[in-house]
Amino acid sequence: MTAPLTPPLTDPLNGQTADRAARRGPAVRLESVSKVYGHGTNGLLALDGVSLDVAPGEFVCLLGASGCGKSTLLSLVAGLDAPTAGTIEADRDRVAMMFQEPALFPWLTVSANVEMALRAKGVAKAERRSRAAEFLRIVHLDGFGGKRPHELSGGMRQRVALARALAQDADVLLMDEPFGALDAMTRDLLHDELERIWRERSLSVLFVTHNVREAVRLGDRVVLLSSRPGRVVRDFPVTLERPRRTDSAEVARQAAEITDRLREEVLRHGR
Repeated sequence: MTAPLTPPLTDPLNGQTADRAARRGPAVRLESVSKVYGHGTNGLLALDGVSLDVAPGEFVCLLGASGCGKSTLLSLVAGLDAPTAGTIEADRDRVAMMFQEPALFPWLTVSANVEMALRAKGVAKAERRSRAAEFLRIVHLDGFGGKRPHELSGGMRQRVALARALAQDADVLLMDEPFGALDAMTRDLLHDELERIWRERSLSVLFVTHNVREAVRLGDRVVLLSSRPGRVVRDFPVTLERPRRTDSAEVARQAAEITDRLREEVLRHGR
């Protein structure tokens, strides 16, 4: 079901390869992917024939009504679940996932939480410490390695979760509403941080959100899924110049267009 698309790439922090943009083929490819939970007449069709490519270095946002299968799709790409039908191509050794909640270990320091990803890869203890410090620097948390998660704000905890995801040496970052629980100002600041890291590291990002303006603010494309079962109903390219502001007139105009189409889809299903 899953096959590496290309050889591993370099990363400035581990001395391997470098130009992710030079990769051939999509970073993620779904072809006619369906997912059914349960069996027989009790089965629930969550996704129905979804086909989607994410190019290397592309930022794709997924939108749709609650229950349309957005999170299910991410779980399938991450390998946390298997599709009922169809194929998924992604190098899962190079895929990392962020959830709405940071899911940090409260008894570990910030640095130790980041080091968990490195320990799983067999990185030696001394190197783990230095690399964890570097990942924390990337997310602007220098000097916070010795803190516990409860000593940090919500936005800072999400930065730790992002550092931990980056420590997995991923080319593909799957993000399931990672900023949904944050206040507007913190979310806006993290948009800037995420865009900076995405550019610097040439990541491919598949980002789930319910916030249409957030999707237009961040995405190269916004993919709209139908209400359950999830199907791709529209693919909106976003060609606005970067950097963007969530409250800009240009973002608002395109968000309004997408919102109108989303509303039509929700009403069509009587929700």
